[in-house]
Amino acid sequence: MRMRSKYAIILFFVVALVIIEKENNIISRVSDKFTLKLPHMELVGPNNTISARALTENNSLLSSSNIALWQLLKAQRNCSSLQAVPRREERKDLVERKHLLLMATTRTGSSFVGEFFNQNNNIFYLFEPLWHVEKTVTFEPGGMNGVATSIIYRDVVQQLMLCDLYALESFLFPMPDRHITGFLFRRGSSKSLCEGAVCTPAKRGGTERFPCRLRHCGLLNMTLAAQACLQKQHVAMKTVRLRQLEFLRPLVEDLRINLRIIQLVRDPRAVLASRMVAFPSKYEAWKKWANEGEVPDDEEVSKLRGNCENLRASAQLGISQPPWLKDRFMLMRYEDIALEPLKRAQEMYRFAGIPFTPEVKKWIYENTQASKASDNVYSTHKNSSEQFEKWRLGLPFKIARVVQQVCEPAMKLFGYKFVKDAATLANRSASLLENRNFRIT
Repeated sequence: MRMRSKYAIILFFVVALVIIEKENNIISRVSDKFTLKLPHMELVGPNNTISARALTENNSLLSSSNIALWQLLKAQRNCSSLQAVPRREERKDLVERKHLLLMATTRTGSSFVGEFFNQNNNIFYLFEPLWHVEKTVTFEPGGMNGVATSIIYRDVVQQLMLCDLYALESFLFPMPDRHITGFLFRRGSSKSLCEGAVCTPAKRGGTERFPCRLRHCGLLNMTLAAQACLQKQHVAMKTVRLRQLEFLRPLVEDLRINLRIIQLVRDPRAVLASRMVAFPSKYEAWKKWANEGEVPDDEEVSKLRGNCENLRASAQLGISQPPWLKDRFMLMRYEDIALEPLKRAQEMYRFAGIPFTPEVKKWIYENTQASKASDNVYSTHKNSSEQFEKWRLGLPFKIARVVQQVCEPAMKLFGYKFVKDAATLANRSASLLENRNFRIT
């Protein structure tokens, strides 16, 4: 009997090693496409987060198989820890604590919409935490870039939703000193990072690149921030760097996270017009076409097509409501929010299962009824019903026509009307919105 048990144990370990090797090969093929930009950082940081120090050896970047192994081991630890977790409906704390992810792309009004949740004192809100990951990790050319990016982003989001803010430290430069940093992107855009115990007294000589806006706080203590996150009733996050909904399935099915996803979209013609103003160097080809008649090359057009297709595919998946996404996905058009901010905010709160608060209502009233909009392209203070179609007066029809051709499937899905000439484009009395209800009842 003892001999039989001995061989059973040996067989078990052999099978386990084979499975690990196969999974490691799969992840390695993905992770071999990227390296870390920042040298001299440790592989395993606090709470098993990725760090980059061990990815350097003899002052040169190592193979990213280290990251592949880390990803695999972390996934296995998560799986084993979840086996003993009771069903979601049996965990009162998980039912009551909600997690919300606002998924968007740049210049879709996500900063403005994110404030609907940032202003709620019961929500721990994070503004673009994946900015640091994007700045730290670079990908080699190849077809697996999107997969590799999504896996890393998803992994970090998972930890942050669980209030493990140490997961970000591996991507900060310079590395935090005893969990204290002066370099968290747009810290001031998160009230939770600038209030209470997290707002430590400022010390002489302490400098911060992204300080708090409304009060003078010291450098950010990640430990205090993590504690503040755990004390809040809910967690919300806004990001423009997660664009493929299917990669979020492990988060939705993670029993520790009660996740709701809101995908925010905007008319792609308006998005391009806004990006041309906000990022002139990145959209120089389009600006030259608008000003000098120089047609953009195929690469620029292909990039636009790819962006629209990613949005369409994710939205189509969410609207189709597969079992794993049932009642956990919401599609929202920025234009609908701009026209009826209070009504749409209340709809999003009902979807998220989070009580709407007077503070949010007050902020919406004060920041959507402005008599004069700010000139700052990143401002969230605007007369939303007047500003959301301002782009129609500045975008040349020839560019709008190309966007319509390239992004036709997405525009049809989202309910954006096409224009046939420049006069119709500039006529703001002619609505470009079809009446749509994307909610699944």
